[in-house]
Amino acid sequence: MNTNREYSNPLVEQRADPWVYKHADGYYYFTASVPEYDRIEVRRSETIEGLTEAVPVVAWRKYETGPLSANIWAPEIHYIDGKWYIYFAAARTTETNEGLFDHRMFALENESANPLEGTWVEKGQVKTAWESFALDATTFQHKGVLYYVWAQKDPEIPGNSNLYISEMSNPWTLTGPQTMIATPEYSWEKIGFSVNEGAAVLRRNGRIFMSFSASATDYNYCMGLLYADEDSDLLDAASWTKHPEPVFKTSEENGQYGPGHNSFTVNEQGEDVLIYHARNYKEITGDPLYDPNRHTRAQVLHWNEDGTPNFGLPVKDSSK
Repeated sequence: MNTNREYSNPLVEQRADPWVYKHADGYYYFTASVPEYDRIEVRRSETIEGLTEAVPVVAWRKYETGPLSANIWAPEIHYIDGKWYIYFAAARTTETNEGLFDHRMFALENESANPLEGTWVEKGQVKTAWESFALDATTFQHKGVLYYVWAQKDPEIPGNSNLYISEMSNPWTLTGPQTMIATPEYSWEKIGFSVNEGAAVLRRNGRIFMSFSASATDYNYCMGLLYADEDSDLLDAASWTKHPEPVFKTSEENGQYGPGHNSFTVNEQGEDVLIYHARNYKEITGDPLYDPNRHTRAQVLHWNEDGTPNFGLPVKDSSK
């Protein structure tokens, strides 16, 4: 199916690191980083385009002090074994840098059928092998196993973050070996910062595809792709292959800069849809992390004849 469905972009303004999940109830659930980095919002709509006007509900707010007091980044909402979970990263406020790059990962749980209602309960920090900068967690289930994928700084490896995978014993606890499946190795992954982060998983055509984002969060930000055979041992680093070139990057001609930190969903026509953020200008004043204009965008994801995804170019903003 290739209807070339077009969306009115930006889909949601000033929302970075967007996550859209289509649930069995027919609703699309949306969460993302807010410019203030002080809370987690969730909204829902029966259509992707309806997310633009959907009213957000605050699920959780940061604390004034302690490990959950600064830079609330990149929430994702998942439905696992009959309950809702939000994974996010948070840092602690300090006098010098407000916790920049001191993040840890945390989980929230909600038993309500509708996650815009009920209570979000803190399940605590998702502990990994090290106490170091960690963020951008995602989960997926495959062959009855719940997997957790995240970005973290290994204290023994140069660079800012690598991608890791682990099994989970429950939605907030890792178990067994933790395997590094990607580290910045190409020049396009090391501009400004040496970063692999923001993983999102798509299972199609006998493979597990995993997109990720690389480099600094300015116009150099871009997306790479890992893939593994669906029958392989996903905890074996050798099962994963990294595409040597970025699969989605700045398009000067379309006026889109620094596309990345994506998620995948499916539209009403059954097509795969790429959800991502980008800016519509190149030059940024000050730290890109504090520029609020990374807007959420959507476009149909196409497929090559060999069964691999074709991301194409980030599309132009719509004429409003």
